[in-house]
Amino acid sequence: MSPTYDVIVVGLGGMGSAAAHHLSARGARVLGLEKFGPVHNRGSSHGGSRITRQSYFEDPAYVPLLLRAYELYERLERDTGRDIATLCGGVMLGRPESRTVAGSRLSAERWGLPHEMLDAKEIRRRFPTLTPDDDEVALYEARAGLLRPENTVAAHLQLATRAGADLHFEEPLLRWEPYRDGVRVHTAENSYTAGQLVICPGAWAPQLLTDLGVPFTIERQVMYWFQPEGGTEPFLPGNHPIYIWEDADDVQIYGFPAIDGPELGAKVAFFRKGTVCTPETIERNVHDHEVAAMAEQTARLIPDLPGRFLKAATCMYSNTPDEHFVIARHPRHPKSVTVACGFSGHGFKFVPVVGEIVADLALTGTTDHPIELFDPRRLSAMSA
Repeated sequence: MSPTYDVIVVGLGGMGSAAAHHLSARGARVLGLEKFGPVHNRGSSHGGSRITRQSYFEDPAYVPLLLRAYELYERLERDTGRDIATLCGGVMLGRPESRTVAGSRLSAERWGLPHEMLDAKEIRRRFPTLTPDDDEVALYEARAGLLRPENTVAAHLQLATRAGADLHFEEPLLRWEPYRDGVRVHTAENSYTAGQLVICPGAWAPQLLTDLGVPFTIERQVMYWFQPEGGTEPFLPGNHPIYIWEDADDVQIYGFPAIDGPELGAKVAFFRKGTVCTPETIERNVHDHEVAAMAEQTARLIPDLPGRFLKAATCMYSNTPDEHFVIARHPRHPKSVTVACGFSGHGFKFVPVVGEIVADLALTGTTDHPIELFDPRRLSAMSA
């Protein structure tokens, strides 16, 4: 007889690990299935750091979820003793009309978020590492900062295990089907049944959710670490903020303080300048011309940063056409399947609240969190 659970969670990266934690914390019998090992670097939840911010240029509708995510990240640190969040302040830079600046300001003003608007002279005074053009401005948010993705996933897995979740690694999903009043899941190791299935597939969404009706695009992205000219002292948290900079051609880069010691430099990357791939075809090697392009763009804002290239790593964005998430009951299996996917390169800061939402949906069929924006049916016509 197949082992039986209340909920099976497929994928134990950022979102899946949080879902497993929140479900098991509510007393559900949880099975988690992961294609790779725990806290792996094959998907989208690795790379040492992720930006967190509340003045959200993507859409003001995200702000209530961010406020809850901040609360849950604090709780996660207390409950596990892990280093997860560093709120070192952040600037959203560009021309006043740019999406990065104008959108951030809209969210901050709509939700009454503490922030300051800085002109180029004031940016240079406060943060000497940054050299914006005279016609550029920034929204400064003291509560912005960075998250440690590997520590976040490890913390959620730790708490899920502590609450009794059964987590299986190196055991990928092969297929699933409706079964009685729930689902049956098949892996190479066994078959399992449950009343509910939660699918958090990351870049594997096009393969595992073919009937969802969402045209996902998977993109290869590259993260770079440079050793600054003159060392990392000016780039330490407190001296150098997290930043997102949008230039006059709408090209965005983002980056971090030096958080890993004097020899490991500071991280920077392009935001949404990837190449289409699949998890099987992604090019993991990073080429000289890519490093050169990153260094050239970075030097326009931070001349001392691209002093010496140290290393690079790849990850994947799972994009929806409108770059908004998909978090919902599956339209074709609304009684037994919940999906969380399509996080489009800006989802990690929401990890704990997505886990809370998914637990709500799987156990009660609804949630009090505002998730109307994330209904997959908005995108169905695009895949027809």
